[in-house]
Amino acid sequence: MRQSHTISAVQAPIIPIVGEWTRNNPNTLSLGQGMVFYPPPPQALEAIARFGSRSEQHQYSSALGDKRLLELIAEKLRCENHINLADGYRVMVTAGANMAFLNVLLAITDPEDEVILPSPYYFNQEMAIKMRNCVPVAVPTDSHYQLRLDAIEAAITEKTRAIVTVSPNNPSGAVYREADLRAVNALCRERGLYHICDEAYEYFVYGQARHFSPASIAGASDYTISLYSLSKAYGFASWRVGYVVFPEPLLASLLKVQDTNLICPPLICQQAAIGAMEVGAIYCQAQLPQLAAIRAQVLQRLEEVREQVDFVATEGAFYLLLKIRTSQQDLDFVKALIEDFQVSAIPGCAFGLTDGCYLRLSYGMLNAEKVEIAMTRLIAGIKQLAKA
Repeated sequence: MRQSHTISAVQAPIIPIVGEWTRNNPNTLSLGQGMVFYPPPPQALEAIARFGSRSEQHQYSSALGDKRLLELIAEKLRCENHINLADGYRVMVTAGANMAFLNVLLAITDPEDEVILPSPYYFNQEMAIKMRNCVPVAVPTDSHYQLRLDAIEAAITEKTRAIVTVSPNNPSGAVYREADLRAVNALCRERGLYHICDEAYEYFVYGQARHFSPASIAGASDYTISLYSLSKAYGFASWRVGYVVFPEPLLASLLKVQDTNLICPPLICQQAAIGAMEVGAIYCQAQLPQLAAIRAQVLQRLEEVREQVDFVATEGAFYLLLKIRTSQQDLDFVKALIEDFQVSAIPGCAFGLTDGCYLRLSYGMLNAEKVEIAMTRLIAGIKQLAKA
């Protein structure tokens, strides 16, 4: 039977592929999937335990989200991101930031429109753009994975609909400079484009890096869209809770998409989110010193393979990109790491990196002891496999 040519042309999701290889090789340690090592706050679990006693909790709820959760989000945006919803923004709760991105694409694009993605890009966004029958336009970043404004502006055509920025970045870990994000936002205003800002890793910054939300810019509410996720900060990736901040004129379109795709955000997950957000960012921030120490541990170990690997010590999220000095394909390299050395990573080809053998390391999901074991295996694998 015939299948969709559009979907068939989309790249296969790399996480399940690497995950299956990992499961087929017991005792493999993962430096692949982007999750955190710590559990949800107790208040989130307590909120779930209290759920279900009232009949209305088993009925459809608001497409935009639970009233209490929306209040908490509004306060968080005001205090932490300096975004005032009264300036012309609305909020919609979604089943994760990935769904928020797809909802936005359905609301602002038509087939054959173009969406600019600084490269390396987040693979699920590139996949979503192709599923929409739009064209992802990858533009290069500099040697430290920072935005190249000249390349972004040069990529704009009459078909361009939006520019996407992901900061802190997945997969590079780069935190984009405030001045550059302001410049992209100004470019969007001048050229009549949407600026889609993915801020899922907003709390994960180290050293001198600082997160900046472009939606806080005065007068930006007509064209700025911001995506957020609770998965990483609160340690409940499987619960799928995120939200999107968007210009009010998009409300009718996004309600159509939400009603068709999800009807309403799952209420039990929203209750967990309420419990987590009542604790607030302090929960994630309490974990950051341990993550920062693990990051330093990983960077120190990578110095052992400087002759075989190029990397940049970026200051955000919990990712690092490695470029291995080898003629091997990155997918083959990852498979060999799993099968022969019992450690996994994600190949760079999934993120649009095709000029060599790249690996994305995620150091967020293992504690310091397991990271040390994983890095020992990775370094042994690089030293052996890079000879090929």
